[in-house]
Amino acid sequence: MENTTDFYTFRHGRFDITMLSDGPIMLGGEIFAPEGTKQQRDDILSRLKGDHSGAAAQSNIPLIITDKDLILIDVGAGEKFQPSEGHLEENLKSVGVDAEDITAVIISHAHPDHLWGLLKDDHSLRFPNARYFVSRREFDFWIGPDAAALPAGLQPFVEGARRDLLAIAEIATFYEDGDEIIGGITAIATPGHTAGHSSFLLDGDVPLIVTVDAIASEIVSVEHPEWSFGFDMDVGLAGQTRSSLLQRVSSENTKLIGFHWSYPGVGRIVFDGTGYAFQPATGTAL
Repeated sequence: MENTTDFYTFRHGRFDITMLSDGPIMLGGEIFAPEGTKQQRDDILSRLKGDHSGAAAQSNIPLIITDKDLILIDVGAGEKFQPSEGHLEENLKSVGVDAEDITAVIISHAHPDHLWGLLKDDHSLRFPNARYFVSRREFDFWIGPDAAALPAGLQPFVEGARRDLLAIAEIATFYEDGDEIIGGITAIATPGHTAGHSSFLLDGDVPLIVTVDAIASEIVSVEHPEWSFGFDMDVGLAGQTRSSLLQRVSSENTKLIGFHWSYPGVGRIVFDGTGYAFQPATGTAL
């Protein structure tokens, strides 16, 4: 999904949520399922409506509206990562929201497809009137020596993360696990994909968790939770986090939003006694 006016919208507690997009990124089977066989990878890519060369991973960005705030969780990559991205601002306009209207931006982690849309080409803030919220652990990792010591192939990720995080360093509010970031939205530490990766719990009659990349794929991460996702930076920790989160959300019948899931990226995960399965939302029903 790139630019469209047909967006999925639903109500949860005090929140009106519209699922927007920055546009998909194309990933190969070795990213979706590093531990899978070629046959398993090809099957996964086919189910994701791709081919043997790859499939689209969506960039599902929730616009969360309250009586006081217009909130984005993550901002996509702009046009800085893959050419299929960069549609968030125009998709906002299609639902009647200008970039200047956004009052809060919550960053889950500093990978390109979640952060690099923060700045415009002239290096000014794309959302100039927003308050910014970033995990203290995530910020410290990317700014500090551990990120500098990552392999050369990952240094462009480090450079981009530092560029954007330092652009908001003086105005950002740093959150920790369990902090209520904005009324009714609480941070959940879900590390492993990155050092300070966070998911977010939204208050309501039942829980709603924005899992971001802690459950990266509604197919692979759910049906094969023992498998990693190609961008997991600490594979072991990411697996522990994923397993714990799957157990929690299935036992609590939690509503879920996933960043890279097939649009709109909304549904639930159930456990049938032998394994997990994803149940997508249908219409406005969750």
